[in-house]
Amino acid sequence: MKTKRVRRLDLDIVINAPVQEVFDAFTAWTQQDRWMVGTRVEIRKGDGKSVGSVIAGWTGTGPVGFWDTMEITRWEPPYRVDVLHTGTLVKGTGTMEVVSLPGNTARFIWSEDFELPLGVLGALGWPIGKFPLLAGVKKSLKALKREIESGRPF
Repeated sequence: MKTKRVRRLDLDIVINAPVQEVFDAFTAWTQQDRWMVGTRVEIRKGDGKSVGSVIAGWTGTGPVGFWDTMEITRWEPPYRVDVLHTGTLVKGTGTMEVVSLPGNTARFIWSEDFELPLGVLGALGWPIGKFPLLAGVKKSLKALKREIESGRPF
């Protein structure tokens, strides 16, 4: 039996905006290119705002990259969205949560459980490969914060 090599990624950021505004921003899937580094997203099935909807993110530069397809498995506005990664390269689950904080602020939490690709090679590469991934997500979350706090609507 093949053993899945799962790695967890948890990041969060405090945003000076109400919960609903943060939720609306990160679930504006087709506008994620405003803040997500090297990614554009399209809705492939459903409305993108309900369980069973399928979204796909192209991560890369120009023609070099890959599609990360995701099915929404939990939709609880304005607090939580869970996805199942169903692509060829990226498999696993993701959770995006918004927690209300005092002073009309919110904490946005991004969590992923990745099934590493490429078997043993993927497991060996994770200790090094996770750093560019972490840097990209951190940069993206800071950009999301800037976009929301700028007041530009999503």
